[in-house]
Amino acid sequence: MGAVREALDALPLVDHHCHGVVGGELSREYFEELITEGGSWPGISSFDSPVGVAVRRHCGPLLDLPRHAPPAEYLARRAELGAREVNRRFLAASGTGVFCVDTGYAPDRLTTPAELADAAGGTAYEVVRLENVAEAVAAAGVEPDAYGDAFRAAVQRAVARPGVVGVKSVAAYRTGFDLDPARPSPAEVTAAAHAWSARGGRLDDPVLVRHLLWTAVDLGLPLQLHTGFGDNDIRMHRADPTHLTDWLHLTGGAIPVLLLHCWPYQRQAAYLAAVFEQVYLDVGLTLHHVGPARARAILEEALEITPFRKLLYSSDAYGVAEFYHLGALAFRRGLGDLLQDRVAADELGLPDALRIAEWAGAHNALRVYGLPGPS
Repeated sequence: MGAVREALDALPLVDHHCHGVVGGELSREYFEELITEGGSWPGISSFDSPVGVAVRRHCGPLLDLPRHAPPAEYLARRAELGAREVNRRFLAASGTGVFCVDTGYAPDRLTTPAELADAAGGTAYEVVRLENVAEAVAAAGVEPDAYGDAFRAAVQRAVARPGVVGVKSVAAYRTGFDLDPARPSPAEVTAAAHAWSARGGRLDDPVLVRHLLWTAVDLGLPLQLHTGFGDNDIRMHRADPTHLTDWLHLTGGAIPVLLLHCWPYQRQAAYLAAVFEQVYLDVGLTLHHVGPARARAILEEALEITPFRKLLYSSDAYGVAEFYHLGALAFRRGLGDLLQDRVAADELGLPDALRIAEWAGAHNALRVYGLPGPS
């Protein structure tokens, strides 16, 4: 296995971006919806995909099943054990010590950060999704003329809650990043708020998204930005993080900016991390979708030019606890094997490889978020 893999396997990971999992039982149809970003389609099973194969191969044994057990057997065993036990097994197997949980997307009853931490024997913190705060302010009936101040005050209240360590935006879904990078004026915000109030719906006005991003800068907390891979609400060409270049120049390194997921833009994200002090990245979500078999390739591209103190681990697990296990397994194997091979080729000293593994798996996130680490 090698010393680097052994060290990573023993390291309590810091999952700096994740979500809750469903606490109740799942039908086959719902399970298949949850394991793919594309949803389920008639006549096409989500098990017949890279992530579906990875679930059967790497998650089945944790349910006392043989590797590659058929989907029907896998789901029957899952139901037999019950959601609570299934979630406990996969969360514990992930070896995660710290969770930073985005609580902003929860159409169903999901586990709370505290419930995740309890099942894994770890510690959990919260990340506030800014679009949710904006939409709650609008739903409360605030007058458009008062929207800017009301949003700022609501965000400040939200991040003052105990356990909040950062904020997140899904601007990639709403407008993309090819926005005017400048801070909008109060008059622009008011005019846009009037238009949004008349139109209704979710926050997708470019001016108000810019206002949201600049409000995040003013907060001083780490800002997570979804980039790249996501469901079909994304317009992928607009989710390339290099569209943020001018905005990053204007913000001047005021806050850490954490680029999430990134695929297929992991190289573009690596460039930004290499040239902007405040930029960090992960390839979460991607890893459990490509599975352990391809995780190394994604990580190698991300690490071509990324400074070693800039790579973080995340699972982006959502809905099913299998993704906590798969994300952690893919990360440990992919990063461990590529670093071990560099040691074998004398491109990297073993002490350096061990330090890089520890940084990426835990310490980089602890430093960026100012966290004390696993207990």
